Amino acid sequence: MTVWDDLVGQERVSDQLAAAARDADALVTAVAARTPLPEASKMTHAWLFTGPPGSGRSTAARAFAAALQCVSPDRALGGIPGCGFCDGCHTTLVGTHADVQIVRTDLLSIGVKETRDLVRRAQLSPAVGRWQVIVLEDADRLTEGAGNVLLKAVEEPAPRTVWLLCAPSLEDVLPTIRSRCRHLTLRTPPVAAVADVLVRRDGIEPDVAAAAARATQGHIGRARRLATDPRARERRAAVLKLPLRVEDVGGCLRAAQELIDAATEDAKDVSDELDVKETEELKAALGAAQGGRMPRGTAGVMKDLEDRQKRRRTRTQRDSLDLALTDLTGFYRDVLALQLGTRLALANTDAEDTLDRLARGSSPEATLRRIEAISACRGALDSNVAPLLAVEAMTMALRAG
Repeated sequence: MTVWDDLVGQERVSDQLAAAARDADALVTAVAARTPLPEASKMTHAWLFTGPPGSGRSTAARAFAAALQCVSPDRALGGIPGCGFCDGCHTTLVGTHADVQIVRTDLLSIGVKETRDLVRRAQLSPAVGRWQVIVLEDADRLTEGAGNVLLKAVEEPAPRTVWLLCAPSLEDVLPTIRSRCRHLTLRTPPVAAVADVLVRRDGIEPDVAAAAARATQGHIGRARRLATDPRARERRAAVLKLPLRVEDVGGCLRAAQELIDAATEDAKDVSDELDVKETEELKAALGAAQGGRMPRGTAGVMKDLEDRQKRRRTRTQRDSLDLALTDLTGFYRDVLALQLGTRLALANTDAEDTLDRLARGSSPEATLRRIEAISACRGALDSNVAPLLAVEAMTMALRAG
């Protein structure tokens, strides 16, 4: 299985990346053999992958990184780099290749310090591979200062360094950076393609895979989790009951509080074990005795770790809330579809009775206002509005219609 097989429903992007990988291989080979460089190369030093959540931006970037490091002997016979089996492909895909740095963050932003470390690494020559590749999965989370630091490296790249940036849209990246990158847009994969992947790669029953792919509207990661995690299905079912619970003010406030509590619990489940492990490892590294006091001068380091852990919990809570709001948006989208007289491509076929009831009890205009209220709530959360206040305002707007 080649690395390009991981790009579900992205044939056009796969073709472009495969052509660029072939030219990149020719460039390295020409330099090593001291032969004339090929002309009109499709390879460049900076790439920007954009697309909606679940489209596979990070997957495409990793596949391209693996193809750039491919050392398969088939390349000499005209094969496309990215075999998926050689040492270069395998170590890149599992995250252990010495010349591939994959950067993701579980915090709200990527700061100047982390970006400077990446820029310093980008100036190094490849140690064992063919290229020095840096995959920045959350380029949209760069602070303005961090973006300006990155700009210098993208403007004046090292000869064999490649930057692969991922972001939801062009607008999420500084104009000065995106103007220096080759842009690739990924689409939401077809529901049928996602279901097929779940069946083939994860061994999920076809009916379950189809339901999960349809419910998540082509988001591969969420579909896999929904199909394999009973708790995720329970959380989604609870969210889809919310529209029936906002018939009075008390119901709105209770629904909002329960949504926040569920997101907080998710963040706690994700963070607690990791926080304890990080804290114990840092204490050991600083020389603290088992169960004893910390050495002098280490309070600042411990405070930095606590601040990072707090930011991670905040990010996890927001991600959990955003997932619930995405499910809620899909629910009202189905209501709107029924109000407009179609049952094609409904995402929530397991809740058709509720959908029919709400569709008959309101107008398309009211449903659009409810969808706008959910969007406003997501915007408020992005602007650091207190989560409970934002969700309460949303549930009251859902009640008003």
